[in-house]
Amino acid sequence: MPELPEVAALAQFLREHAVGAVVGRVDVAALSAVKTFDPPVTALSGRDVTGAGRWGKFLGMDCGGLWLITHLSRGGWLRWIDEPSQTPPKPGGKSPLALRVHFFTPEGATPAFDLTEAGTKKRLAVYIVDDPKLVPGIARLGPDALEVTEAEFIAILGGTSQRIKTAIVDQTLLAGIGNAYSDEILHTAKISPFANTKTLAANKGPELYAVMRSVLADAVQRSSGQDAARLKGEKRSGMQVHARTGLPCPVCGDTVREVSYAERSFQYCPTCQTGGKILADRRMSRLLK
Repeated sequence: MPELPEVAALAQFLREHAVGAVVGRVDVAALSAVKTFDPPVTALSGRDVTGAGRWGKFLGMDCGGLWLITHLSRGGWLRWIDEPSQTPPKPGGKSPLALRVHFFTPEGATPAFDLTEAGTKKRLAVYIVDDPKLVPGIARLGPDALEVTEAEFIAILGGTSQRIKTAIVDQTLLAGIGNAYSDEILHTAKISPFANTKTLAANKGPELYAVMRSVLADAVQRSSGQDAARLKGEKRSGMQVHARTGLPCPVCGDTVREVSYAERSFQYCPTCQTGGKILADRRMSRLLK
C-alpha cells in the first residue's frame, strides 16, 4: 500500500507534471471505484489543474477548486502516460485500470494518468468534491505523522492502551503510516510491535517520536523527485525488516520473523526488538495443532 512518503512523492509528481495543464476527457473503467456522483466526474473536464495535495494516505489534484481525491488502498497506483490511447476503455473489464484522466498541456502535449489496481479485491476509491474534508476518510484522519508535535504524539499514545503496531497504523489516531513504515519505525526504535502504547508513552515516547520523524523524513527524501514508476522499487530498497521474512536483519544478523493475520502480516527482528522472544503467530499456531 502506498503510504505517506510515496503519496507525498506522487503529489509532488502531479505538481510538476499536471499543474498548468487543462483536464481533458476522464474515462471511468471501474464504476465501483467512484464513490461520489455530485459533482459528476465529467465536471473536471475543461478545468485548469492548479495544485495537488496529500491528506494521510489520500492523494488529491485541485482542478480550479474542484478536487479529484483518491485513496489507492493496497493494490492501487498512479501511472503517468505521455502518449495514452485515445480509445476509451470498456467499463467492467478485467484490466487493472480504474480511471484515466487526459490532459492538454500549454506545450501542446496530451498526456494522461491512469489509476490502476492490482489484485481481485477492488478497494481503490475516487471522490470528486469541492472540499477534501467532505471525503469521509479524510474527515476522520488524526494528525499527520509528519506534522504532529511530540507532545501531541505522546498524548495520543497515552490516551489509548493497545499494541503499538495497531495504534500507529490507525489513521484516526495518526495519519499516513501503514504496515510497511510501521515495521521500519518500530525496528529502528528497537520496540516490540506488541508493546503497550500507554507504557511507551510514559517511558519511550520522545524516542519513538524522533525515530518516526527520522524514518519518514528519510523515506520522503529518497522518494522525492523519483518518477512515479520507480517509487515502488525505491520503497522496497529502503526496507530493513518489512517484507524480508527469513532474511538476516541488516543490523544484528538475526532472522527476520513474521506474524500473520487474515489479510496481512508484519515483520520484526527478535534480537533488535523483543529481547530474542519469538512473537506468537496465530497462523502458525493453527498449522501446528
